Amino acid sequence: MKEHKNDLGSLSARQLLSRRRALAARLGDVEQVLAGSLAEQTRRCGKAGCRCAAGEGHGPYAYFTPRPAGRGRARYVPAALAEVVRGYLRRGEQAEAALAEISAINAELLARRELS
Repeated sequence: MKEHKNDLGSLSARQLLSRRRALAARLGDVEQVLAGSLAEQTRRCGKAGCRCAAGEGHGPYAYFTPRPAGRGRARYVPAALAEVVRGYLRRGEQAEAALAEISAINAELLARRELS
């Protein structure tokens, strides 16, 4: 069960260090992470006689947008890589959650003057 950061005060320093170690071990292969989002969109080609001119677009096509939002352009993701990108994004979210919890633990240890 995930400890809420306010619950960290009830744990001993030994328990906090153990929890921090376990979280760091869960990070695993951080080479396979992405921070951002994957969206599917349809497109129109602009040809007058095409089916997309009547509203039925081509696709859907996957696009990756890096985070922080607004700092990068959406990039086309080939269909063969879409599932791989989804996996990288999931691992990125898991890594961010673990790092946030490690940071909260370190802040608690610092408050106790037991940061090591």
